[in-house]
Amino acid sequence: MQDLQSIKDKILLAMISDVSSKGWSWEAAQEAALTEGFQDGMCKAVFPEGLSDVVAHFSDIVDREMMKQLENKNTEKMRVRERIGAAILTRFDVLESMGARSATKAAMSFWAFPTRVLQGQRVLWRSADRIWKWAGDTAQDYNRYTKRGLLSSLMMGTTLVWMDDRSPGGEVTKAFLERRIENIMEIGRTIGTIGQKVPDMATKAWTRNS
Repeated sequence: MQDLQSIKDKILLAMISDVSSKGWSWEAAQEAALTEGFQDGMCKAVFPEGLSDVVAHFSDIVDREMMKQLENKNTEKMRVRERIGAAILTRFDVLESMGARSATKAAMSFWAFPTRVLQGQRVLWRSADRIWKWAGDTAQDYNRYTKRGLLSSLMMGTTLVWMDDRSPGGEVTKAFLERRIENIMEIGRTIGTIGQKVPDMATKAWTRNS
């Protein structure tokens, strides 16, 4: 008996080629389920929230393949920024291997709809969280949220560049990514410094007034 994830994976992968040419649609998901030999109604059973669940699973399956490929990468001598960059580029490689460049653009348009923005942000946050954990981040304080937020922004901007990048070896995307990583690392350091100073300032103020 197939588990839930494998059923969802089969349906998603079966519809990718249609998504690239026709965009995301519930009808395409249902047709893919039937093509894979599942009974009528299976698509609704595994994607109860409809098309939003399908598009969210698209990101999940890409994330899982990205993580699988990153397991074989030697990170011992890599700096954090290099790990982040490697993870994002690996994610693009996965999307490319799936022939999902157009599907990615369609997914971003789908999540941009006002009633879906919040869920789209959660999906992106999940990807950023997986990358940060792989990069070695164990923060549980406010830094955890700051880092995920900054990386989510980085991933969004770099993906927009990657979707239209036809340069040899994706050099335009790589150059953009390198610049943006430097920017967010600098912002992260600044926020971290402020975060350290604020408690110290509060302690000093309390001491003076006590």
